[in-house]
Amino acid sequence: MSRTEANTKLREDYIHWLADQLREESDDNGETYRELIELMFDKEFVYTIDMDENRIEDGLALRTEFGYASHRRVTHKQMERLGPCSFLEVLIGLSRRLSFNAGGSAPTWAWTLMKNLDLQKMSDPLGRARPIAEEIMDTVIQRAYSSDGSGGFFPLSWSDDDQTRIELWYQMHAYILELHPGN
Repeated sequence: MSRTEANTKLREDYIHWLADQLREESDDNGETYRELIELMFDKEFVYTIDMDENRIEDGLALRTEFGYASHRRVTHKQMERLGPCSFLEVLIGLSRRLSFNAGGSAPTWAWTLMKNLDLQKMSDPLGRARPIAEEIMDTVIQRAYSSDGSGGFFPLSWSDDDQTRIELWYQMHAYILELHPGN
């Protein structure tokens, strides 16, 4: 197998593994999201708030976990060939933080984040929805969503602060507190 073929296989296997992190099998309604998942993987997540770099680190840590989960000896250099941290990896990383901090399963939280962004409506074939999906991701990355978080990962019903200026970690905690006020 050539290096290019090996890189393609690694990418395909990794994207498939990430796709399995998005929702519980019991939530499967028969729709597929392969095109959206690949689009989210191809979209680099760039942070604009300093501490959001930690969310990128969470996303990149998934690559190491994938190596262990798939019983592969994957080098750092091979993982670097997958490119920079993707929108999909950040979303899944956030879902795991939500699961740890709020309970529930990470795939359920990942699907909740997809719903918060209206991405769950974009099943295969993506077709004319592709530019809409790209616009949604750009809105999140550029923090062009509403100050209450609407249009972002963590929409709030009651927001005292402009969510576009707050790191994702604190947005997530405000979201959790709103969902579970007793915590």
